[in-house]
Amino acid sequence: MLFNSEAGHRFCFYICNSDTDASKKTRPRGGFSFARLPSVQRSRHHPVMTSNLALFPALLGERWHQLVTPVQQMHGNAPHVLARGAVDVEGATNLPIRWLRHLLGLPEPGLQQPLEVTIERRDTCEIWTRRFASKQMRSVLDRVTNSPLLSERLGPITLHFELLRDDTVIDWQLRSVRMFGLRLPRALFGNVLSRSGAQDDRYAFHIDTRLPLLGRLVAYRGWLEIVDGD
Repeated sequence: MLFNSEAGHRFCFYICNSDTDASKKTRPRGGFSFARLPSVQRSRHHPVMTSNLALFPALLGERWHQLVTPVQQMHGNAPHVLARGAVDVEGATNLPIRWLRHLLGLPEPGLQQPLEVTIERRDTCEIWTRRFASKQMRSVLDRVTNSPLLSERLGPITLHFELLRDDTVIDWQLRSVRMFGLRLPRALFGNVLSRSGAQDDRYAFHIDTRLPLLGRLVAYRGWLEIVDGD
């Protein structure tokens, strides 16, 4: 379903506002492989959040202008983006991990799966719908109220990231996790890698999530090309 109608924009507005209200009540990742570089950049001050900036430009501030074109096009201010590409997906096969992937709508392992992504934006709120070979995963991104962090809601899980610039790559650093609005202890996060950059002049991404005791929840890396963006 592509949200390019007036009704779709109303739906986007409803979802984004619902997420913002929920975060107030509770207060409560990427490419092929990107080498870790020593030049991770943080701003001395929090970026200024203004209504005329989209989510990623607002959170990254002056660092936004140092990113390469494919990254700026995917994470910019176009109200609607449709992109297609391919992705390799890996993950453990034990029963608890498979159940968690099903609960969160995460893709199952498989190489060179076709991938289609749609992004709908309203102010700083973004709805990302990812269509894998046999799964559809939707998440809602927004900024955390009175904070320089990005919030991503995936089903009952809400992730808070700090966005850093590592050369020309966005490095998503996980800072907190909530389930049904309750903050989880850091020991339960496991290891989360999330990076978005470019390779061969295409947007590229790499996400890898591993949970304590259970193993790899999901890892996927691949590329996307925008086929429609307005």
